[in-house]
Amino acid sequence: MEDKSIYITINHIEDFCPCCNIRVGDELTLKKDPNNCYDDEAIAVYDKNNVKIGYVANSVSTVARGTYSAGRIYDIIDVEQRSTVCFITDDETIARVCI
Repeated sequence: MEDKSIYITINHIEDFCPCCNIRVGDELTLKKDPNNCYDDEAIAVYDKNNVKIGYVANSVSTVARGTYSAGRIYDIIDVEQRSTVCFITDDETIARVCI
């Protein structure tokens, strides 16, 4: 069975890492965060230095059109999953995840 690519929106980068210099092509690590007090399907996002830089979006108002929310991918990804930054706009970062 071949890998299927899905796309996710990453939120709160400026809150966690205001000086982060995330670029298209960067490899990121997604880690399930079951102890998150705000969202039991939270997926934290870490950079190559294992610094938390944000979360996978999980709200209708924050998930970019055409991307998957944390809730939609929570049960289909590993506890830790790699992703690659594909697009960056003023307020959204879109990454590809191979599942």
